[in-house]
Amino acid sequence: MSEAKGPESIDHLDPAEAFAAIGNETRLAILEAIWEADERPVAFSDLREAVGMRDSAQFNYHLQQLTDAFVVKVDPDAADADRGTSSNRRSDGGYDLRNAGEKVVRSVLAGTFNEHPTIAPFEIGADCIECGGTLVARYADERLAVECPDCGTSHGRYSFPPGGLKERSKDELLAAFDDRVRHLHCLAADGVCPECSGRTHTEIVTGGSECALDLDVHARHVCEHCGHTLCSPVGLRFLDHSEVVSFYRDHGVSLSDRPYWTLEWCVDDEYTTVDPGEEITVEIRMPVGDSELRIVVDEDLEVRSTERVAAA
Repeated sequence: MSEAKGPESIDHLDPAEAFAAIGNETRLAILEAIWEADERPVAFSDLREAVGMRDSAQFNYHLQQLTDAFVVKVDPDAADADRGTSSNRRSDGGYDLRNAGEKVVRSVLAGTFNEHPTIAPFEIGADCIECGGTLVARYADERLAVECPDCGTSHGRYSFPPGGLKERSKDELLAAFDDRVRHLHCLAADGVCPECSGRTHTEIVTGGSECALDLDVHARHVCEHCGHTLCSPVGLRFLDHSEVVSFYRDHGVSLSDRPYWTLEWCVDDEYTTVDPGEEITVEIRMPVGDSELRIVVDEDLEVRSTERVAAA
């Protein structure tokens, strides 16, 4: 098997220089103006007018600090070649955002750099899988947590950017959070870091959690590039698995309508058994009524077998 190879060439900008380039109010305004433009690329004069700077030379200086790393200058011929591929393209050239520039604007819109909201705990209309108490959600430090104030059991605490709080009711917020948790963990388990898209590897961890989870057994996904770590109960990975979805559907339950925190095997490791044999395997039990689906996976969370049995 041939070894994986990286890109043949990489244009590298020192991180300190990159942050210095965008650490200016005018330059951020330029990025936002391109982002908000009805048509791209944006002509120099239109861009200067949108930013509201009269001094053409000073404006050009700031624009050039962004060009190449965050902004690309598009000549008319290139714009003509692209015409028709996007509804917001214009044919007379100008300036457009590179992917890095788009990420900066998205980060600002998401509130990642400049917003630090908190939300007081509120009841979410679901019961604790441990004691039956009423669950609450709380938001702080860009993380939303679902927990039981009666027994202290955590039902997950995962990242959720501040932008996700805007113009959403509490029910809409919880639905968005549930969707995000499912997506992030499936992406990480599939080997793609949700932060940088680097390669992730999965570990089955036993004997206590290092990730603020009240679990003796959990899955830990670690990015080999940026070191981002995402932890969860092992079962959370299988919310979209065809056998699991089919099993619940046969019992009249749509998994897409059930928040993960209402499913015991997505929260508690009581339903997870590790066989530390020559090759580690993990069994996850998923009970519904008088039936139970049992899934056996390896340490990479690849499914080895599934079986429907009568509930114990």
